[in-house]
Amino acid sequence: MRNVPSVLSIAGTDPTGGAGIHADLKTFQERKAYGMAVVTSVVAQNTKGVQDVWHVPVDMVEQQIRAVFEDIRPGAVKTGMIATPEMIERVADLLEQENDVPLVIDPVMVATSGDSLMEQESLDLMKKRLLPLSAVITPNRQEAEVLTGLSIENIETAEDAAKTLVDEMGASAAVVKGGHLTGDATDVLYSEDGIEYLHAPRTDTNHTHGTGCSLSASIAAELARKNSIKTAVSNSKAFISKAIMDTLEIGKGNGPINHWASRLSKEDIMV
Repeated sequence: MRNVPSVLSIAGTDPTGGAGIHADLKTFQERKAYGMAVVTSVVAQNTKGVQDVWHVPVDMVEQQIRAVFEDIRPGAVKTGMIATPEMIERVADLLEQENDVPLVIDPVMVATSGDSLMEQESLDLMKKRLLPLSAVITPNRQEAEVLTGLSIENIETAEDAAKTLVDEMGASAAVVKGGHLTGDATDVLYSEDGIEYLHAPRTDTNHTHGTGCSLSASIAAELARKNSIKTAVSNSKAFISKAIMDTLEIGKGNGPINHWASRLSKEDIMV
């Protein structure tokens, strides 16, 4: 009997649908995986910024995770916004017990709008508890700099950061995203297979809300389908590049990417 790949997102919300679990569930659907979500934080945000955040009680986060694993065991897990030290500790404790399930970490620290989403104590715990559990971590330039303490100015220093995340900090693989560097949007993947460069033409757009969420969600969906890290990242890079290139004009700020882009044209969508 063939199984349906299932994926769990442990992350915050976005009422406008562009980021967080909303972007993750859209991505899972587009990547042919059954999507599930545990809410860690309820976030009042839109394409213009974050207005307020309410963190779900840690016991409730644990109950949600247990409810999923007791019934529909995911083929992969991705984490997004896990903002408090207590929550990071609890989530890490639970995921340590499920260490055969690939974990993709999107180290959500700063929203696309620039609003900070994580304090130093939480960052330190992420590095200590969650990062060593990960099959792959997917920081952008700013997040990689915060995690590693390195200054990333080009592809070579992005490569140094990726190697630091794996060789010194315990991740199994790292993708340092190049969207914030100059030139083409080149991501650096470092894993047991060495260094890989994933290239895509740069798209001049401010419709990038939820890019990091969606990339990590796509990688998790690919891993749930038993694809290798290299294949998962490569396929996900292509999916996200198309979603950025064929953006929808939604929102008054940093608008969302187009999750439909790989299968529908704008003419199919617009009314």
